[in-house]
Amino acid sequence: MKILVTGGAGYKGVKLVAKLLSKGYDVTLLDNFMYGFEPILHLVENKKLTVLKQDIRNKIDKISRYDVIFHLAGLSGFPACSANPASAQLINVDATKSLSDSLSKDQLIIYASTTSFYGKSGKACNEQTPIDPVSHYGRTKYMAEKILAEKDNYISLRFATVFGFSPKMRMDLMVNDFAFKALKEGVVVLFDGYAKRTFIHIDDAVDAYIFAMENRDKMKGEVFNVGGDHLNFSKLEIAQAIQKHIDFKIIDSDVKDKDVRHFIVCYEKIKKMGFIPQKSLDDGIKELLRIFKFYEYYLHYKII
Repeated sequence: MKILVTGGAGYKGVKLVAKLLSKGYDVTLLDNFMYGFEPILHLVENKKLTVLKQDIRNKIDKISRYDVIFHLAGLSGFPACSANPASAQLINVDATKSLSDSLSKDQLIIYASTTSFYGKSGKACNEQTPIDPVSHYGRTKYMAEKILAEKDNYISLRFATVFGFSPKMRMDLMVNDFAFKALKEGVVVLFDGYAKRTFIHIDDAVDAYIFAMENRDKMKGEVFNVGGDHLNFSKLEIAQAIQKHIDFKIIDSDVKDKDVRHFIVCYEKIKKMGFIPQKSLDDGIKELLRIFKFYEYYLHYKII
């Protein structure tokens, strides 16, 4: 079986590619490498890996060769999409439509969706809950999901907020950000500290992609929340969990979050399929704090 991973050099993508290669699959990694090639250099000696330097907005040559497409490429997160709204539309929505239109009914596309478009209702949400995106990021991701739903050769995975280490780190994700600031700065400032979100370790997220591929006959044409019922936490609870490991100050500010999300997510649907995340919040915190003792990151601001 031949597999294409768009956004394969990204935070989740590089770990997904590594896992697929370890299972013996032929994998093509597509990325525009706007953040460099270093995250994938440990993989390039594997003869089952093909690297394709390309922007997802361009037509993919010989797309029919792939049996499964993991579609991870996109402009991710509230800040990036708010700063580049036109690019978010082109990358997250228009490019997804072009990719979907190019596939046959026999090709499976597994989409990296998000729980972030459940909004700020504060209620428990399942896959039938009305969508209420509070950001341009959430709106574009939901638009892309609806495009894919026009056909039945897709599986949409609405991921909880991911945390944990990757060769291509993301520091704008809540647990990663809080752990880094707690260790390096000795203080974490909360905006809307009461707000609950839902989380999943990156290794479990990668396993969920592969689980979907291996159970495609049961999951095709469906949307699934991906995470665990035991991983719904408020911002304050996240900070307090980190505080069990290191001493730092928590400032629960009255300032409102521009990207307010407040909901609890139900994962019963994918749990019934047999998928349950194995890693806890504490597992991820200990991993991150160990790495952040030596790890530094550099911010890159780039107009797309």
